[in-house]
Amino acid sequence: MSVRRLAEVQPADFAFTQDNLQWAEGQIAKYPEGRQASAVIPLLWRAQEQHGGWLPEPAIRRIAEMLGMPTIRVMEVATFYTMFNLKPVGEHFVQLCGTTPCALRGANALKDVCKKHIGDQNHVTADGKLSWLEVECLGACSNAPMVQINFDYYEDLTPETFEALLEDLRAGRPVKTGSQTGRSCSAPFGGDTSLTDETLYDGSVVGSWKSRFSDEHGKGDATVTETAGRPEQNSRPEATVAKSGKDAEGQPSDKAKSAPAVTEDTASGSTTVGTSPKTPASPGAAPSEKGA
Repeated sequence: MSVRRLAEVQPADFAFTQDNLQWAEGQIAKYPEGRQASAVIPLLWRAQEQHGGWLPEPAIRRIAEMLGMPTIRVMEVATFYTMFNLKPVGEHFVQLCGTTPCALRGANALKDVCKKHIGDQNHVTADGKLSWLEVECLGACSNAPMVQINFDYYEDLTPETFEALLEDLRAGRPVKTGSQTGRSCSAPFGGDTSLTDETLYDGSVVGSWKSRFSDEHGKGDATVTETAGRPEQNSRPEATVAKSGKDAEGQPSDKAKSAPAVTEDTASGSTTVGTSPKTPASPGAAPSEKGA
């Protein structure tokens, strides 16, 4: 990270406007007593917005007083985060992305445009309209090269379209934000190349399985529809084990071992219950406690 220093020329004092002061007090009130320092970043940001896009040293001191913080602690925050401009900027502050994707797509040519129409980095034009700074990735790599001007993105730039954009901003003419080639968001050049089949959106493909089940099983047959596609119950391993009374290794399960044996006398036609087929209970007699 480059060294960030305060501007040499500073205003004598700083005070929030009445509206901004009320807003700042509302931000501070969000935090419990003793934790007011958590509001330092939003207050610094509002001070920068009020002061024409850059953060003066008196604003840093004023915010430190409001939050009960040492001035150096607020200074550490302001000098660490590059979102805070420590020197004056133009009315239209151009942040030009120079990271690899934009560099491969022509960011260096855009830098030449900035030098031609604005000057060196951090220089504010004589009319106060423009200044620029090269920054790290702004997250619009698929639409490279691009710049951020104040709060808006301008993407798919060429040296010609960028020059025209700067001239329009300087003259106060309306400009188009986003892609300068007319493409929607990050759609590919030349239009969509996938998911172009209209049947994907008219219901003839997506959701067609419903009509297929209706044709095969008849409408209203909830039982068939709910069980369609499920494996047969008897094919499941746990169902097979339960039916045979044996565990996974072929041994009698605990349930089968503990159940009383039931035998049928084919000669008399009577059924007896006992602990073993070899020791049946007497016909008509109640099962013993052990057998029960």
